[in-house]
Parts: sequence; C-alpha cells; structure tokens
Amino acid sequence: MTTIGIVGNKGKGVKSDCFITFEITEKGGIEIILESKVKVMYGDSIIKLANEILKFFNIENAKLSIEDSGALPFVIAARIEAAIKLVVKSEKEFLTLLLEQNNYQTARDKFRFSRLYLPGNTPNLMINAGIHKPDGIILDLEDAVAFDKKYEARFVVRNALRSVDFYRAERMVRINQVPEGLNDLDFIVPHNVNLILVPKCESAEQIHKVNAKIEEIKKKRNISGDIWLMPIVESSLGVIKAYEIATSANNVVAMAIGLEDYTADLGTKRTNEATESFYARCQVVNACRAAGIQPIDSVFSDIADLEGLKQNVIKSKGLGFDGMGCIHPRQIKVILENFAPDKNEIEKAKKIVNAFFEATEKGLSVVSLGTKMIDPPVVKRAQRTIDISIKMGILNSNWREEQNAG
Repeated sequence: MTTIGIVGNKGKGVKSDCFITFEITEKGGIEIILESKVKVMYGDSIIKLANEILKFFNIENAKLSIEDSGALPFVIAARIEAAIKLVVKSEKEFLTLLLEQNNYQTARDKFRFSRLYLPGNTPNLMINAGIHKPDGIILDLEDAVAFDKKYEARFVVRNALRSVDFYRAERMVRINQVPEGLNDLDFIVPHNVNLILVPKCESAEQIHKVNAKIEEIKKKRNISGDIWLMPIVESSLGVIKAYEIATSANNVVAMAIGLEDYTADLGTKRTNEATESFYARCQVVNACRAAGIQPIDSVFSDIADLEGLKQNVIKSKGLGFDGMGCIHPRQIKVILENFAPDKNEIEKAKKIVNAFFEATEKGLSVVSLGTKMIDPPVVKRAQRTIDISIKMGILNSNWREEQNAG
C-alpha cells in the first residue's frame, strides 16, 4: 500500500489548483501545513475543509501538506480525497455541493454544433468555460490527462460535474478507452453527466460493456434519467464498423470521428485538404444518417488558424456533419457561425415547411412545391433547418405569421 499520497499541480503558471501531500502517522493527531498566497483571507476556511474531510474518512493521525494556488473548494476537496485514497482504502465519497442549476438533462436530438474539450486534471480551465456558450463541454479523462494523473483527475471531474456552473451546456465526459474507461463511470454516472464519449471505439461490444456498467451503477445508486453515448471512431477498424457501432444501443445519439488517431493508424499525415480522411468521414456520416443519429467531425488542431478552421467547417458541413469538437474557446464562434444555415438554405426550408403546412391544412396526403413532390425526409430536414435558425437567433419563432402578414 502507498504510504504517502501525492496529487495535484504546482509550480509556475498553475492557477486555481493545489498540490497535496498526505501521510498517515502513528501518533500526534492531525498536522496541517498550508502554503497559500491567499492564506490571510481564506486560510481558515481551507483548513476547516481539510479537517472536515479528514474526519469524514476517520483519519486521526496524519500529516497533510497543502500548497495552494488559488484553488476553489471543489478542487481542494477532490485533491485531498484522492491523496487520502492513495493511502487509505475507503468506499466513502466526500461529495461537494450539487448546484441546483446543474440538475438538468438534455434531449436526444439536442444541437451539438460545438463541443469544448477541457483537460480533466486542469481545473482552472473548467471554472469559466460555460461563459463561452458551447453546445457541450467535455471534461476529458483520456488523451488530455497524463497516465499517472488519471486517477486523481476522476475526483476533479466528479466534483466539477457537481459544483461548476456550465451555463446549461451539455455536460459531457470522455472516459478512457474500454475496458479501462469502465472504471471512470463510478465517478461520473451518479453525478448527472449528460453524455459520455467512448473513445477509440471499434465494436458494438464496447458500447454494450459501457451500458452494462452504467445500468449497474444506476441500479445501485437508484439513479433515473437518460445518459447519452457518443462513440468516437479513431481507427480503420472503427470506420469499417461504424454502422455496427452507431446502431449498438438506443442511447447512442451521435458518433464522432477522431482524425489524429485515424490518420496515424493509416500511417499517413493529416492535412487541411483532408483527402486522406475523405472516405472515413463519408463512412461515418452515412452510418450515422442510416442509424438516425448525429455525425460529429473531428477537432481542428491549429487554434491560431481561424480561417483554416472556417474552411474546414464549411467542408465538414458539406459532407453532412452536424458539428465538431474544439480545443479552444476562440474556435466556438467560427464553428457555430459556419454550421449555421445560410440565407439560401433558410429560404428554401421556409418554402418547404410552408408547403407542408398548407397541404396539412387542406387535408392533402401529398406535399408539393410547384410541380415537385416533397418527400417526408425533405420536410423533416427543412424543419430542422428552421429549428436551428430559430435557436441561433437567425429567424424569429413566429416567422410564418410575419410572412403571411407581409
């Protein structure tokens, strides 16, 4: 068993975090050593929280060192608990406050144009992420977290789900690759995660394993409500099995492609022209459309090249994708603006939806626009364009009344 628990981050550039060293002693009671630039203002409250956590885990003799860099209580609690559990085996959880505004679920067909990735072990990036208004916020336990930091990151992500206001963005977590990622689920399923991303997915079996563990946790903790899944295909095998994965479970609502790993698997280089991934992206889009779920494109890794991002989004939308990931808040606006319907798309959609309403009002079973018959999927797609335009403020919700009045 580990005799000293060491977790957290410290050093130049570290903000809103802390570094914890915990050690059980044979006698002497509790010794807490606190170093903090805000010790004068918040020292007493930090020490009080530390004592509460130690008491909660029945620790009577221990030395706890806290090097604070302006960490919020949910971070301090996560770090101390992780350090304790590296030394003392316990099934108990010291849970931080669950914000009332975090108690929400998201719809199966929610718009998912933009998803902002946040490293799961870097809490300072989480605190104000919601103000950028992405459709979803991904707390990442996989590639963005160093291997030796994955255990402690779970506690930070769990507490963030409970205690950070993400301004009603869909709260997502990317777990580690199955089967290791199954261990992440205990830290997120009970804490109102909306959607779980399953990376490097190559079979329906992996989705079945994730769902089996989710149901086990939900039953044990008496949890209700939907938890959506978004598999990420990142290999040639995953691409070949895209439809199998997309149809593997009813709670799979979207599927993404990860092009960095995919091109590495092919042994080629990822380019802005994206000819090397054209087949894979088309395969994912077609699999998703056939399965009735949302196809989501990969991230654009050059955060400084916003024009390149714009062109990438235009290509992505042209291939049929419904959204893409982003790794910096500055990318969100570009993604939203260029996935949004343009003027011509909106005008065409309005004509189709109007024709549908007029046919319905007349009791007609066939919808036509001029001399052209309109199939139900076309009407559905047009209505979705209208819904997106209203949501993004491009079109008023009462556009039909305004149009008829005009």
